[in-house]
Amino acid sequence: MNQKDILAIVDHTLLLQTATWEEIKAICDDGMKYETASVCIPTCYVKQAKDYMGDKCKVCTVIGFPNGNYTTATKVFETKDAVANGADEIDMVINVGMLKAKEYDYVLNEIKAIKEACDGRILKVIIETCLLTDEEKIKMCEIVTASGADFIKTSTGFSTAGATFADVELFAKHVGPNVKIKAAGGISSMADAEKFIELGASRLGTSRIVKIVKNEQGSGY
Repeated sequence: MNQKDILAIVDHTLLLQTATWEEIKAICDDGMKYETASVCIPTCYVKQAKDYMGDKCKVCTVIGFPNGNYTTATKVFETKDAVANGADEIDMVINVGMLKAKEYDYVLNEIKAIKEACDGRILKVIIETCLLTDEEKIKMCEIVTASGADFIKTSTGFSTAGATFADVELFAKHVGPNVKIKAAGGISSMADAEKFIELGASRLGTSRIVKIVKNEQGSGY
């Protein structure tokens, strides 16, 4: 793949707690200039980003982030608020504790409720692979497939590790044909990006790829 093709599937990401509007605005400028799939930013900046960019670049935001262990009602409200403010795509974090307790119906019903609140927008489900066993990852492939969500996503980038080649390969073997794969966290080179795509990812969550293209130090998410 060429550089432009890779950039076209990047969610250019800035989710740090310290992020200011000036920093988010710079991410938006990059997203428009390099024609990334979206900018992925905190909910508090969604309206400003949408007003600033219009339809020049999609706005993605995160729900229940980064821990996921909020009530379903809270996540649904957060999603509806983000959509009302102009979010084009939603990345939600599952309740990992409920998954580990084998409360599978809870996890499934929560994803369904958030998908409904998305009102037709793309929903990506972050399962935080670094905290899960392979058995739990496979179960989440089944749940996400059944939920009607659009993507399964590896990581928040705020836990103990990010995306791995093995996890994307595992996803590709176990998700249904209706589910795409997003690799996020720790994608530090064009070679990494190409490998994730080769293994089945059709979206990449990262800040480093644009930095590499700009010849800046590729640090961060």
